[in-house]
Amino acid sequence: MGHVGRRVERAVARYFDGPLPDPEGLPRYVAPLPEWLEDLGLRLAWPIALVNLVGTLFGFWYYAGRPLDAAPPLIEGQLGAAPLAAWPLVPDSPVATMFIGLSLVAWRLDWQAESLHALAFFGCIKLGLWTPFVQLVLNGPGGIASWLYWFLVLSHLAMVLEAFLIHRYARFTVPAVAVAVAWYAFNDVVDYFVPVLEGPHHTWLRAEPLAADAAGVAFDHAVLAHDLAAAWAVLLTIAATFLALATRVEKARRGP
Repeated sequence: MGHVGRRVERAVARYFDGPLPDPEGLPRYVAPLPEWLEDLGLRLAWPIALVNLVGTLFGFWYYAGRPLDAAPPLIEGQLGAAPLAAWPLVPDSPVATMFIGLSLVAWRLDWQAESLHALAFFGCIKLGLWTPFVQLVLNGPGGIASWLYWFLVLSHLAMVLEAFLIHRYARFTVPAVAVAVAWYAFNDVVDYFVPVLEGPHHTWLRAEPLAADAAGVAFDHAVLAHDLAAAWAVLLTIAATFLALATRVEKARRGP
């Protein structure tokens, strides 16, 4: 497989022949992708960035209730139910694809953007694993088109692969990791534990039953599915923090 993969990478290099960061020989627990796949992904940085930024637009469309025409109200769904100030806290996956798309652009343009790279790493690890868990274990395929269900699962798993390209061009400095930890820990808190701005703001779960309250119909968060989604989100924030700092340590061991 490695031989075939390297031939594919060399074929792609004929059209995307920009310089690549040297591989550093990091251990598999922080750099699990084979070198040829890292090289292939980095050579395709521009197309991958474009796909992710288009995915960001798709994600906001999805969170806006998937409107298909310009008739009012244009913004429905979860964004329509949230105050404008809470919008950055609601569409976690579209924000994560925005981070990785911009991270790849920043690297290709040789911009110094360590905090952006760390945010992209955290977002791809966290949302790339949180969403498949929620869809496969908590929600199931009911209540959503089959194509969309599997698109959500597979596209988010692809985000995890993207995360492990970032170590080739990012340093994972302590301040950058601190920014990513602060952002994603804050999201965990307001998503599940301390509602603000008419929260909670986590992605609506089909596994949470609808319940009537004084304001009308809302999701019932006092169910096991909510607790499992919260626990997995917190564990993934911890895992991303460990992997980012472990990557920094392993890179430091190999010199500047």
